[in-house]
Amino acid sequence: DARFLLYGYPDDHPDSIDENEIINHWSEKYGVEYYGYAPDPLKVINECSVFVLLSHKEGTPRVVLEAMAMGRPIITTDAPGCRETVKNNVNGFLVPLYDYDEVALAMEKLLNSTLRSKMGEESRTYCELKFNVTEVNKILLSEMGVI
Repeated sequence: DARFLLYGYPDDHPDSIDENEIINHWSEKYGVEYYGYAPDPLKVINECSVFVLLSHKEGTPRVVLEAMAMGRPIITTDAPGCRETVKNNVNGFLVPLYDYDEVALAMEKLLNSTLRSKMGEESRTYCELKFNVTEVNKILLSEMGVI
């Protein structure tokens, strides 16, 4: 009942998954469609109804903010940076690091189109309230005594 689209470039460190493994085996083994690096996040996010980013450590991920602004529910890890983008069970799900069973459960929950729609709306609202660049800049400039 779902498609799994994987975008992004592989990490270059010893515990990374080999890109050739993804290219040659993940479609058949797991049903994952791998597209690699995507220069246009808008196009990619338009292709999805749920946005998933499972990161171990991160600043606030811009791509998650972009997905929130486009009204997508978010599944991300309860890790610094990522956790600031999701109100658990409101605009998406925070999952524990390395807990792929919880990730799968969150994905299963979001097969429900009503829940996806509600959480997507909540993502857009939360993004507008918390991450509005105009408001963030005003706060920063005010704190710096510029305005």
